[in-house]
Amino acid sequence: MTTRPQLRVLFFDVFGTCVAQRTPLADDLWTAARVALESGASSISSEVRTKANEMSYEHWFELGGEWNKDIDRFTEDSIAKHNKVDWKTVDNYRLESLHKLLTHRGLIIPHEDANASELRVKEGSLWDESSLKDLSLVWHRLPPWPDTCRGLDLLNNHFSTVTLSNAHNEELESLVTRSTIPFTHIYSADMFQSFKPNPKVYLGAAEKMGVKPEECALVAAHLNDLKGAKACGFYAIYVERPLEEKTPELREENIPDLRIQEDEEGFIALAKRLGIQAG
Repeated sequence: MTTRPQLRVLFFDVFGTCVAQRTPLADDLWTAARVALESGASSISSEVRTKANEMSYEHWFELGGEWNKDIDRFTEDSIAKHNKVDWKTVDNYRLESLHKLLTHRGLIIPHEDANASELRVKEGSLWDESSLKDLSLVWHRLPPWPDTCRGLDLLNNHFSTVTLSNAHNEELESLVTRSTIPFTHIYSADMFQSFKPNPKVYLGAAEKMGVKPEECALVAAHLNDLKGAKACGFYAIYVERPLEEKTPELREENIPDLRIQEDEEGFIALAKRLGIQAG
C-alpha cells in the first residue's frame, strides 16, 4: 500500500461496485419463474413446465452470469469497433440475449416466422413478450449493496463523490435516483467521448471536477478499471464484492493502493480507513 495523497474527489465505478449485479439478476429470474409456474392463468406447455421446474436457484444464478458476460462482450465489441456504444441498442441486446439463453434451455418457444428484431414467442413459453421485456430491464433497478448509501453519506462529509461508469448518463441518473445513492455528482464515460479504461475518461473527469489526478481516487470492484485509473495518477481503492471481479488474473499485479476486503463493510469500512468515523 502506498502513502495516501491529499484526496479531494472519489470517483466510483457503479455496476458491481455500488450496486449488486449477480444476485439481483438471479433473484429476478427465479422469482419471475416461480410466479409464472404458479399462475393459474398460465398457458405453459408441459415440456417447458418440466424444464422450468428442474431449474434450481443455482441454475438461474448461472444463467444470470452468462447473461451478464454476454452483454459485457457486446459492449466491449462495440467499443473496440466503433469507440462508442448506442445504449438503446444495448437495452435491445439485453432482451435479445435473454431470449437466446432461454431458447437454448427450452424455456421459451420462439416464433419461426418472426424476424430477429421482433423476438416473438409462442404460447406455451414460460413467459410472454411483455414479461421478457420487463425482465430485461432489471439492469435499471439493481439494488445498492447494504453499505453503499451509509458509506456514501459518511464519505460526502470529506470528499466529492462522483460516479464514473461506462453506462450512459440517463441510465445512471435513473438508477441513482431509484436507489437513492447520495452521490454529489453523476459522470459517465460518454461525457468524455470514450470509455474506461481509456485515459481520456479518468483525466477528463478530473479536469471537469477542477482537480489534479493525484487528488483523485477511483473506487472500484474491478481491477482492470483500477489499473487504468492508476496509470493516470489516480489513487486505486479496491472494494472487493462477491463474484464481481472479472479479471482475477490481475490480482498478481498488486494494483490497489488500498484494499477493502470482502468480509469488511464496504464503503463504511472505506470511510473509516480514510479517517471518517461513523456517528
